[in-house]
Amino acid sequence: MVVLPIRFERSPRLHAMLSETAYPAGTRVVVQGKRGPEVATVRGEGRDPQPQERYGAVLRAATPEDLTHWEDLHRAGEDLKWLLRARARQRGLPVKVVAVEFTLDESLVTVSYSADERIELTGLIGEVRAHTRARVNFAAVGPREQAQMIGTLGACGRENCSSTHLQDFAPVSIRMARDQQLPLNPEKLSGPCGRLLCCLQFEHTQYLDLLKDLPRKNARVCHEGSGACGKVTKLHPLAGTVDVATDQGLLQNVPAASLRRMTEAELKAQPDMGRGPRPAKPPRSTPS
Repeated sequence: MVVLPIRFERSPRLHAMLSETAYPAGTRVVVQGKRGPEVATVRGEGRDPQPQERYGAVLRAATPEDLTHWEDLHRAGEDLKWLLRARARQRGLPVKVVAVEFTLDESLVTVSYSADERIELTGLIGEVRAHTRARVNFAAVGPREQAQMIGTLGACGRENCSSTHLQDFAPVSIRMARDQQLPLNPEKLSGPCGRLLCCLQFEHTQYLDLLKDLPRKNARVCHEGSGACGKVTKLHPLAGTVDVATDQGLLQNVPAASLRRMTEAELKAQPDMGRGPRPAKPPRSTPS
């Protein structure tokens, strides 16, 4: 027995499947998935099974008849998808039908949909049952899963990461964009799905390592060469430099290694830059 990495059509995620035969990469096989028998593709070399792991099963290599039937089911699912989209518009339902997928034995049809609110699906279920005798399963998917299943182009001009290689949707936060010194523009930081770009996480750990050697933004520093002091206004982690607004009114880009933090004595000796003296508080009036 051997464990093979298997990929289904609408997701780049690899699933470990137990097989009696070590099929080479690229082989189309019939597997027993959670929904039933489906056609998938072997995407790598096999490995030995581990006793503590649970696996799906590779049933056999896909025959020409299997592949022809699978293509017919794919076309039937596409036709049913567009029909359900039309029926949803007629009924005024705020729902988008993302995909309709049959199992190879046609025992189950899964309708993946996206909706911003809870909706009544009874009418659409009846439409599906009017065209197939398979059991019907409606599955809600989020914006990232929708982009993964459909496939879109990212800002880089390539197919989005979620439908090409991402194995899991790791949490992405706006802090990652701040650490990478990116402009906090929602349009530039959001992917086709409308959520923060998944690729923000790829280099985040490297940026955190680079930021350890840089002073923080707004820190008061002095240049060891010229002796000029000022405030850090911007960080350039990849270049290892920072922009410093000096007390003389100049903006300089200097290597972070040539800077030192101002001492407490130097900070106390600095004038209160631009704020001026605080106004005296008016005396509190006492009730007569």
